[in-house]
Amino acid sequence: MRFQAAVLRSYENPFTIEEVTLRTEPADGEILVEIAGCGMCRTDLAVRRSAGRSPLPAVLGHEGAGVVVRTGGGPDTAIGVGDHVVLSFDSCGHCRNCRGAAPAYCDSFASLNLFGGRKEDLPRLTDAAGGALAPRWFGQSSFAQYALVPARNAVRVDPALPLELLGPLGCGFLTGAGAVLNTFGAGPGDTLAVFGAGAVGLAAVMAATAAGALTMAVDRHPRRLALAERLGAIPLPAEAAGLPERIRRLTDGGAQYALDTTASPPLINDALRALRPTGTLGLVARLPTTLPLEPGTLDRGRAVRHICEGDAVPGLLIPRLTGLWQAGRFPFDQLVRTYPLSDINRAERDCEEGRVVKPVLLPEGRADE
Repeated sequence: MRFQAAVLRSYENPFTIEEVTLRTEPADGEILVEIAGCGMCRTDLAVRRSAGRSPLPAVLGHEGAGVVVRTGGGPDTAIGVGDHVVLSFDSCGHCRNCRGAAPAYCDSFASLNLFGGRKEDLPRLTDAAGGALAPRWFGQSSFAQYALVPARNAVRVDPALPLELLGPLGCGFLTGAGAVLNTFGAGPGDTLAVFGAGAVGLAAVMAATAAGALTMAVDRHPRRLALAERLGAIPLPAEAAGLPERIRRLTDGGAQYALDTTASPPLINDALRALRPTGTLGLVARLPTTLPLEPGTLDRGRAVRHICEGDAVPGLLIPRLTGLWQAGRFPFDQLVRTYPLSDINRAERDCEEGRVVKPVLLPEGRADE
């Protein structure tokens, strides 16, 4: 089966739109999905800065949504042809954490999602010259017209929903909203400071607003702050002097929760100082360097923890988020700008330069079989 995909061949060069070949049919527990849209996440772009740890050439993309066109059957495949699905991260389903409803902490998360793949994945996808492309990224490789994925990755959604826009609910929006709703369990009367008003941070703002929590958003971009304010947050410039003190005043002694999406050590220290006693700071970004904590930031019962994929079970959280969207309480579509898949390099530039919060790539045409 031949179709178009965006291939990254080197860490420095642009994506290229190429014809690729899928050399296998869905196996037991797998589905073939025609991609309607795929979000571009900063985790995709971080491959360029992975210092050779991510094998290339590869098809990236892990916020896909589409229509099931084939299934491999098997007892674990409850999804059928014609179903609309959102694709999320891969997990084994049988380790202690998967069985404990914590698939984001799957013992095999790194090997299944970061190009290690399942042992049967190579060489399923090849380029026009027959060269193997790296195993599927986050169980998907959905910067393409089609993706072959484990059915475990897929969440069935209402066909009335705007399918082409739903992909980011599988990762970026899932992470921000899940941190608020799952990790923090925020509700009316709680206070939350979100550091970084990108896709993950603004998803946290929307979820906190829907949950009834008082929310503040910290960012250095005025347009992002204006968007956060429209979504229900109190906007706070990141460069403002006395930022932790201002948050403590707004929250009558400090925020109960803070979420950092920036990986900036100065802002992480500000976030800790803005917490009330026993407050919790969640980190969702991978820290590129050692994190120096300033004296006093972890006093009085304050805690720090890393949050992966919003502590979410995608099959539970994604329907909750689409339900909130249908009720007008999680307007994620306001963060999305769509691009043809052929414009993937423009989408990447716009994302890196802060001109768009969440690019979503729309494949064009159909496959040749």
